[in-house]
Amino acid sequence: MTTRHGPGEDRPDPNLDALMRERRQLINLAYRLLGSLSEAEDAVQETYARWYAMSRRQQDAIESPGAWLTTVAGRVCLNMLGSARARRETYVGEWLPEPLPERAEWIGGRPGGAAADPADRVTLDESVGMAFLVVLDSMTPAERVAFILHDVFRLPFAEVAEIVGRTPAACRQLASSARRRVRESRSPAVPAARQLGIVREFKRAWEAKDIDALIGLLDPDAKAVADGGGLATTFLEPIDGGEQIARAWVELARHRLGGVALLERTVNGQPGLVVQQDGAIVTVFAFDVAGDRIKHIWVIRNPEKLRRWARG
Repeated sequence: MTTRHGPGEDRPDPNLDALMRERRQLINLAYRLLGSLSEAEDAVQETYARWYAMSRRQQDAIESPGAWLTTVAGRVCLNMLGSARARRETYVGEWLPEPLPERAEWIGGRPGGAAADPADRVTLDESVGMAFLVVLDSMTPAERVAFILHDVFRLPFAEVAEIVGRTPAACRQLASSARRRVRESRSPAVPAARQLGIVREFKRAWEAKDIDALIGLLDPDAKAVADGGGLATTFLEPIDGGEQIARAWVELARHRLGGVALLERTVNGQPGLVVQQDGAIVTVFAFDVAGDRIKHIWVIRNPEKLRRWARG
């Protein structure tokens, strides 16, 4: 990559390697802030565009390019979150975060079939679990940014304040409010092997159309939410109650599972299921397991959010 600031200034950037090493961190940050990998990539691209819009003298005057990139990415994401709230008022049905496949399956890269750059991959941990992202989406943009920057990426509140445009004390309050929401929504930790076992039992019961077994695996107060974005058929309103969900899933099995494959997959670092039709993933199911029961099911069918998932 070169910088272009006038005649004779088209020359290689000696800091390119160091700048590109920041890309993965920026993608990790932006995905957690936006809940969408495609939007995260747009935010990071805009961040680098702003860097290269500066003159070489302006770039050289920046003591820590990495910190500068993080600050700008945070501001870009904050603006995008405000715009996203307005757009979602006209979104068809429920909006859910874009699900991430496990790294071994992440071969879809970008539209057109190009393989994903390793620097674009999101580090999978608790802070990208679907349950966590759904709670983040209930926060105000300022709460979300302050919380993620401080509690997840460990930026001091003085730096968070520069990004959010508020005082450090105000940012501390924002993060505290967000932290309280996360605590109130969090289920006790369930070992990964147990989560996998429950999801696997759910898959077997669903394929067998065993409504009693499904009811036994679902919390009585369970909730199922689907996102088709108006581009794929699904239920528009959440389904509340374990028995109601079980009946809906049995009905789905009777009418929709014929001719498709129901497969176990990792979704945002946790056990999940996908529906494969004609070699393509058309539905992703993410689960929140509390104790020995499923508390939430998130169904993503919007094809724009499934571009990263492997075929076959």
